[in-house]
Amino acid sequence: MRWKCLLIVFLLVHVGSASGQIEYTNSLALTLDDCIAEALENNLDIRIRRVQPRMDGLSIDSARGAYDPNLTMSANQSFSKSPGSSDPNSRVFGVGSDTTTESYGPGISGLLPTGTRYRLDGRLRRQSGTFFPSFQYNSDLTASITQPLLKDFRIDSTRRTIAVARRTLKINELALSHQIMRTINSVEKAYYELVYARDNVRVQESSLSLADKHLRETSRRVELGALAPLDRTQAESQAAARRADLLSAQVQLDTRMNTLKGLLSDDFAGVAAVQLNPTDKLLAVVQTFDAQDSWVRGLEQRPDLLQSKETLERQDVVLRFNKNQILPSLDLQLTYGHNGFGTDLRGGLDGIRTGAGQGYSYGLVFSIPWSNRTAKKNYQSSRLEKQRMLLSHKQLEQQIIIEIDNALRAARNAYQRIDATREARRYAEAALEAEEKKFANGKSTGFFVLQLQRDLTASRSSELRALADYNNTLADLWLSEGATLERRGVVVQFD
Repeated sequence: MRWKCLLIVFLLVHVGSASGQIEYTNSLALTLDDCIAEALENNLDIRIRRVQPRMDGLSIDSARGAYDPNLTMSANQSFSKSPGSSDPNSRVFGVGSDTTTESYGPGISGLLPTGTRYRLDGRLRRQSGTFFPSFQYNSDLTASITQPLLKDFRIDSTRRTIAVARRTLKINELALSHQIMRTINSVEKAYYELVYARDNVRVQESSLSLADKHLRETSRRVELGALAPLDRTQAESQAAARRADLLSAQVQLDTRMNTLKGLLSDDFAGVAAVQLNPTDKLLAVVQTFDAQDSWVRGLEQRPDLLQSKETLERQDVVLRFNKNQILPSLDLQLTYGHNGFGTDLRGGLDGIRTGAGQGYSYGLVFSIPWSNRTAKKNYQSSRLEKQRMLLSHKQLEQQIIIEIDNALRAARNAYQRIDATREARRYAEAALEAEEKKFANGKSTGFFVLQLQRDLTASRSSELRALADYNNTLADLWLSEGATLERRGVVVQFD
């Protein structure tokens, strides 16, 4: 974008040896929409906030890893030897023996989203020894499942973790939306302040021009003897004061420009020498204000309130899990398998294939802690936390309504101030014009002309200030309603 192209001006930055100020080596004309687009791409607050939803997505994937199957492969060999036994008279009661057993087998186990635990094991054993004139092979393939029926039936620790992580992702996506809104609001207000500062510099330049013009006219009359030297001193004093006001206005302009640059760029040093020239004007666009509509929009759209709702729903997941953990454990266990036996490998595996050898089992396992104190206290604690969160949510709703109401009042007042300051500026212009004519005809003094010049400058600045304040209050009103993105046509997309 144009902004990035201008980063090369960093190479052209010149630092004045005397003043220490950075001189502008390039200029850039920007609309408010341009500034918002740049901020959405480069603003550091937004970029920092964007990281968290990505981390939350990774947390969800990590939690889902609990459902990944676990593969195992075992191979072992065992040997046992039993000597023959005899009595004290050396009579032999048993014959000594030895046995070598080799065992191999794969297995797979895991957890399903229903809370069901499954396991599938295969095993092949080869035995040789005293009682085995040749190798003996036996095998089995067994499948087993364990299904909770009470505790961990509808929700378990894994499902709780995933559900909480999903809510946390939604919460942080809303936090990102809120951050984008706040950033756009800051850009809007910084832009309006920059326009005000620029126009105020022009007002101060005009004021200085008037003061210099009056000084020249006064000096001419003093030289002609029509005015006393004191009049020239007063005119010189006012011209110097106006020059000081202009310098202050220029400093304010640079400060406002830096504020906007900080919002638009992630490399302030690279754009420090770029002069921003806002192309939009301060306008008083008429708005229709309706408190009820604004309240409804705020309660429906505010990201922080939506975050609070998601937080409540996340707490519901925790509450549901803790309530489930109070229940006793009742697990259904099922096992089914095939087995085979033979004097060679094929024969040892044939029983699994044909199902000639079968086995199964089923049953219930019931268990309960003696007092189950931990689960009960966790549930009570989560209920109290839910009550606290509900009160906080209610408090936030009230704060939003108050904030919107204050923003509406501020916007109405700011709009009314525009008309008042505009009228005051017109009267000040007319009054100065009339007084200058009187002064030219010798019917007035420089004191009154200078006073009316100051009044006109103040009126012009006040009108600009009212226009900037009105636009700022509109931006704050949209933010308080949660309508900033909609008003600016910004659509937030998540990875």
